Amino acid sequence: MTQNHVAGMETSAISVLKRAVELDRGGRVLESLVCYQEGIQLLMDVLKATGNDESKRGHYREKIRGYMDRAEQIKVHVHQMKEDGKYHEQIRIEEDATGYSYPVLFKPYMSSLLTEVWVQDPYIRHTHQLYNFLRFCEMLLTPSCKVKRIHLLTSQDEASGSQQSGALAELKESLGAQKVTLDVRYSSTIHDREIRFDNGWIIKIGRGLDYFKRPTGRFSVGYCDYDLRQCHETSIDIFHTKHTKTL
Repeated sequence: MTQNHVAGMETSAISVLKRAVELDRGGRVLESLVCYQEGIQLLMDVLKATGNDESKRGHYREKIRGYMDRAEQIKVHVHQMKEDGKYHEQIRIEEDATGYSYPVLFKPYMSSLLTEVWVQDPYIRHTHQLYNFLRFCEMLLTPSCKVKRIHLLTSQDEASGSQQSGALAELKESLGAQKVTLDVRYSSTIHDREIRFDNGWIIKIGRGLDYFKRPTGRFSVGYCDYDLRQCHETSIDIFHTKHTKTL
């Protein structure tokens, strides 16, 4: 392994661990834990690639030990909060902020234990909202998850209901080919937005899945990569409960 490659890994580790510390200080502990784990792995790779310079190896070992201790503290803290039913985390998305794609928000709460998801959002009606829901479903189809059923409770678009029902029927068929069942129900009275995972996590987004701004053009940055898409201001509250229920 070349020195340039090792230096690149070290730079990446520093960047990820710096982000972990920022998230940790901001109270976004689960997101910080993901970054700590990623950064620790990068530092361990650097350590393996370091030659016989014991001074450098000792430096890396000390850094790894410190970050591993903090990651373990977070694990214990989160576990205890979950056991006590007191876990609550809030994320505030500022107006025009970027970096809040669905994987960034939801992946810290996804695991191999996740098999069923409930989405309550009255605004999965118009074309861009239907695409948002499609992107959310695509995110759930990762090797680390074993999602088998997705429930959607939304309101019916009275103006163009055929487009809505047609799009959801097509998505249902497509998910079925992936061995995932999509159940769709309509309600004319729902207002709250809520997403529940059967591993105990509950995510409430003020604007539901529709918190992205319209891109400035079809060939503008952020049109495809939602991490680069500007957002509307909104709040996200994350809770954990041992007993989830259907919506």
